[in-house]
Amino acid sequence: YNNVVMGDLCSDITEAMLYEKFSPAGPVLSIWACRYTITRRSLGYAYVNFQQPADAERALDTMNFYVIKGKPIRIMWSQRDPSLRKSGVGNVFIKNLDNSIDDKALYDTFSAFGNILSCKVVCDENGSKVYAFIHFETQEAADKATEKMNGMLLNDRKICGQIQVSKRAGS
Repeated sequence: YNNVVMGDLCSDITEAMLYEKFSPAGPVLSIWACRYTITRRSLGYAYVNFQQPADAERALDTMNFYVIKGKPIRIMWSQRDPSLRKSGVGNVFIKNLDNSIDDKALYDTFSAFGNILSCKVVCDENGSKVYAFIHFETQEAADKATEKMNGMLLNDRKICGQIQVSKRAGS
């Protein structure tokens, strides 16, 4: 894999800004910030194509949740096979999150169980944490996370019975 996708970007992000931030990880072949056709504002995600897979992995390992223009960004492997996303394999759905849990805390906690393709905490209109999705590379990792984390406290909130394998597409 040479490609990563970044999410949670500011609407006024530019390819030049992304190039400046990500070129230290290694030679960048291309950057594509996805935009609305008419307004040209960012859709909140972008693709970065590195020359070497090791450079893409370095960006993923060292720059995930890096703050750009005041917002922590999410970096994931670019998953070009939509059947993997739609299959539900490796997806875990979590409810009853403490408000102190963010994407990085979720990633740091659950990465012990396997390679995470993506994770996202979803908030309601008041900013309260409602639920989260984690997409593991394998179903085995998702099963291990579910088994080990049921009944555990995550920042003083018991998530017992709140973790389940999800058949929801994407995360």
